[in-house]
Amino acid sequence: MNFAPSPLPATEPPRDCPRCPRLVAFRHTLQADYPDWWNAPVPAFGDPDAWLVIVGLAPGKHGANRTGRPFTGDYAGELLYATLAKFGFSEGVFDARPDDGLVLRQAMLVNAVRCLPPENKPTPEEIRTCRPFLESPLAALPNARVFIALGQIAHQSAVKALGGKLPKAKFGHLAEHRMPDGRILIDSYHCSRYNQNTGRLTADMFEAVFARAIALRDTPALSPA
Repeated sequence: MNFAPSPLPATEPPRDCPRCPRLVAFRHTLQADYPDWWNAPVPAFGDPDAWLVIVGLAPGKHGANRTGRPFTGDYAGELLYATLAKFGFSEGVFDARPDDGLVLRQAMLVNAVRCLPPENKPTPEEIRTCRPFLESPLAALPNARVFIALGQIAHQSAVKALGGKLPKAKFGHLAEHRMPDGRILIDSYHCSRYNQNTGRLTADMFEAVFARAIALRDTPALSPA
């Protein structure tokens, strides 16, 4: 498999990042079991000139942990990339492979936790430990002004990475939060298989988040709260 390079290489954790012992041990197990997989911290994917940033939770075992590209190869990615295409954020055809030639325009994807956690559940300590690798790409995107958090963990990490305060920014689908520097965070339920299958998140609900992001993008320049 040909893996895609990071658009923000200076902000990425090393492939053998040692910061979270439990995640390192899980990574080593998967490297032995699936030597052809990515099995490393998953880099960001998208346009360095992005005005929109989508913050996910963490790589999926058979998705980004296998392919090395966020939301690529698992169920959640089908809705996410279809929505990005519908709203004009991508060029090419998404084929769930890192070498499918898909390119994002004016959007960036990055996970709050870069390594695959067992059972898709990072610990609070792992989330905190990985936050510098969310803060650094956000700081490296000079045009980023609207952010979408997929799920509550991504919401909490994004609020903190953007300098906000959680007591003032409670998670809720389509909730909007003005950060201290004027940037806006919009919440969405995560596009996981579970949320889609149970009807907690529909395609229309998900598209409404992106429509709102575009509406905010087209308003006059944001000012600090």
